[in-house]
Amino acid sequence: MKNLLLIGDSIRMGYDKSVKKTLEGKVNVIFPEENCRFASYVLRYFHEYLKDINGEDIDVVHWNAGLWDCLRLFEEEPHTPIDIYAYYIERICIRIKKICPNAHVIFATSTKVLSEKMGKDFKRYNEEIEKYNKAAVKIVKKYGFKVNDLYALSVTLSEDVHSDAVHYYTSAGTEAFTNQVLSFVAPELGINEQLEYREEMYTDKPIGI
Repeated sequence: MKNLLLIGDSIRMGYDKSVKKTLEGKVNVIFPEENCRFASYVLRYFHEYLKDINGEDIDVVHWNAGLWDCLRLFEEEPHTPIDIYAYYIERICIRIKKICPNAHVIFATSTKVLSEKMGKDFKRYNEEIEKYNKAAVKIVKKYGFKVNDLYALSVTLSEDVHSDAVHYYTSAGTEAFTNQVLSFVAPELGINEQLEYREEMYTDKPIGI
């Protein structure tokens, strides 16, 4: 059975369980229980997410990082300056290729938020998310990674698909993101059949946004 590794922040937590449920019996889907947070955090812990499996055995890696990096707390600058963010994205690319040398790798862009529904002490702006996405995409393409543009999908979804200002933890949101992720990972896993979507969502809101 092939192995799929899902890495990322709370965007990933909006589809990981449904991807695993849909691929049950076909693919071994692996993802950490925790929110993978900042790009620097992904770099630090990537190898530890593979304690129970050899990195050489991972067939596909689908990952994201960015929403935590562009977060503005207390009306200050983004948590991670964009040049430092780009630096960490590049190091993650190198780390993935080192730890999972046989994997097909897909990077997912960060999704749209409802800035107007956030308080001034905890803020994200779509204009900045787009800039961070653009910086990351330029780098990951250099390493031959494919890009799953979840941001482009998110802008097509109505406000009622949101569960809050950041997340899409609704049935409609979960299905939309799960199906798009599946459309990218399935071909890389050698799955050509039509997959029947099977929903499984978190019963509690995942920690950390």
